[in-house]
Amino acid sequence: MNFGLLGAAICMGIAAIGSAIGIGTAGQGAIGAWKRCYVNNKPAPFILTVFAGAPLTQTIYGFLLMQSMTGKVNAGTMEPGFALGLGLASGLAMCFSAIAQGKAGAAGSDALGETGKGFAQYIMVVGLCETVALFAMVFSMIA
Repeated sequence: MNFGLLGAAICMGIAAIGSAIGIGTAGQGAIGAWKRCYVNNKPAPFILTVFAGAPLTQTIYGFLLMQSMTGKVNAGTMEPGFALGLGLASGLAMCFSAIAQGKAGAAGSDALGETGKGFAQYIMVVGLCETVALFAMVFSMIA
């Protein structure tokens, strides 16, 4: 078994699990905000889908890192044991980034649905959560 390729696959899988959890959390917040809008006869802002979908990008980062790691392992420029550890650590970083992003997105949906204000501030916090996954991907690609 090539543990380096396993590490690459683990990275992708764990990042995708985090995306699924984050999307579910943010989606629940968006749906709850829309429901309150409908109950109060207010327009339901479509922009809440941005919050719900934001954690999906961690799956893309996991895929990109998986591709990079696979190339390095196959070329012999990355040791299999290191790749296994890197894939696990990077996948977890992306996973928890997506989960945090989902929670921030749910709170942003709640606040925007209630007030109709503050989208720029709310999306900045969601973006900060995203930055952790970006750093994990880029720094891991450099390793």
